[in-house]
Amino acid sequence: MGSSAYPLQIEGRLEDDLSRWRWLVKWLLAIPHFIVLAFLWLAFVVATVVAFFAILVTGRHPRGLFTFKVGVLRWSWRVCFYTYNALATDRYPPFTLADVPDYPARLDVAYPQHLSRGLVLVKWWLLALPQYLIVGVFAGGTVAGLNAAGDQGGWTSGGGLIGLLVLISAVVLLFTGRYPRSLFDFIMGMNRWVYRVIAYAALMTDAYPPLRLDMGGPEGEAGATGSDGIAPTPAVGV
Repeated sequence: MGSSAYPLQIEGRLEDDLSRWRWLVKWLLAIPHFIVLAFLWLAFVVATVVAFFAILVTGRHPRGLFTFKVGVLRWSWRVCFYTYNALATDRYPPFTLADVPDYPARLDVAYPQHLSRGLVLVKWWLLALPQYLIVGVFAGGTVAGLNAAGDQGGWTSGGGLIGLLVLISAVVLLFTGRYPRSLFDFIMGMNRWVYRVIAYAALMTDAYPPLRLDMGGPEGEAGATGSDGIAPTPAVGV
């Protein structure tokens, strides 16, 4: 991973053969995922509370809990990418916490060998407050971060800038059969920002989310193993 790359790496590959109309029913098709993710995000919150005390005492995030939380973020990102945070693939998301190398949406978080015992007391509410305000613009009425562990994969774009641009892209797709690449790149940048804030608020890194939009599908400075820049963290399959 490059020196200026953020510990959370998130990528998305815009598919060329998107259906003009399938986005109209993806909310229905994704209901099974929403149900499973509701329970996974409850477990995510519990795991973060347990990790809070572990970090406070030992300065380390328990590896098993960390791996589980990465898996939940992966699953959530795949569903968001398929549904209304991107609508950039028609490939149905797999039911797994593990990395799926050939799926067009991928996510990984580098495991921290040490976390600050002092920062754990303030970063998720005080230090992250400016980030919540920015993310609120992106995701509308939804509060992103650990408190955004809701019933649709942790967060959804509730009328914010992401939702607006995805809607515009969907209408263009409906009439032209093409998804505007420039809008996709911007949508990816905002999604990337949101997930970085979630990882920071969930005590998975001490690296403050950068105040910048890293637009485009691939992480520009991933520098990781593999052609697409994601070095998978082992996860427990479901």
